[in-house]
Amino acid sequence: MEAPQTIQWADFERVELRVGTIVRAEPFPEARKPAIKLWIDFGDGDERPSSAQITHHYTPDTVVGKQVVCVCNFPPRQIGPFMSHVLTCGFILPDGSVRLAIPDGPVPNGTRMA
Repeated sequence: MEAPQTIQWADFERVELRVGTIVRAEPFPEARKPAIKLWIDFGDGDERPSSAQITHHYTPDTVVGKQVVCVCNFPPRQIGPFMSHVLTCGFILPDGSVRLAIPDGPVPNGTRMA
């Protein structure tokens, strides 16, 4: 593994990592790589869509209700016919599959990671 590039604390502070709850999920057969469409609740009526390449370990039915960590301040990104407004974070395993980044206990939706 390559040594990571060093960043300043101010660089990290600019990344808005927040927790949200997946409230709806659907298959995304139009995506180039297998993915699931997610709708994530960040509290106070702030629900945002995301596309996540997590089909190896998850199905739409198994992700609804899960809390996930997301980057909330990237610009929206068009993924096929779907507009993704947040990056759902996960860990890329050696086989290329992704496991979601989730808190180890309940956290209020919208809470920012420190």
